[in-house]
Amino acid sequence: MARQMSHLGHVDDAPDLVALAQYGARRHLSPATTSMLVALEARFQAILGRIDDSEAAADRALAAFDRVNPADEDPHMAFFDAAELQATLGMAHQIAARHLDKGTARTRHVRLSADLVGAALAARPDHRRRSRAFEHLGLARTHLAADDVDGAAEETTHCLQMLGTVRSRRVTDRLGELYAEAEPVAETAPERELRERIHNHLAAAG
Repeated sequence: MARQMSHLGHVDDAPDLVALAQYGARRHLSPATTSMLVALEARFQAILGRIDDSEAAADRALAAFDRVNPADEDPHMAFFDAAELQATLGMAHQIAARHLDKGTARTRHVRLSADLVGAALAARPDHRRRSRAFEHLGLARTHLAADDVDGAAEETTHCLQMLGTVRSRRVTDRLGELYAEAEPVAETAPERELRERIHNHLAAAG
């Protein structure tokens, strides 16, 4: 429900739903479940611009993941592996970067985002195509946050190639967010070309 609220634009409700999940399952929270929930909290706090709270949640998510023993986890938590955690926290850092003015703090969050999302992508098996498309898109947005239009264009190309075989409304919506994020810097031919390619894909998908 927290993910759905965020996807629908009701981000203020998302941290409360995560907190409710943590409270409701407080006697049965495994390290993996704790890590998953707190990683989501890090992302939602970043969206709300609460950078310190987001970083604190990210640290707690990593600490909980260090305690994971797969043999002790419920089968339904098998999906939450290191790549899933890295992707979630990488996006939290990317979102945090976009809230900050250019400077050392923004650069640090961009670097952490690129490292984490890149590690998640490297760990994903080839058949996880939607996850890989998400991660290429995440890297594109991270490059754009660093004003690296060439890097953003390269990762967008990988994402669009994957979307030829993957149908995902969530990925398409995130692509629309990248299109909007690229507008303020659409001053040169490469930047305009990047937005045009995204626009053409969105038009075809619609």
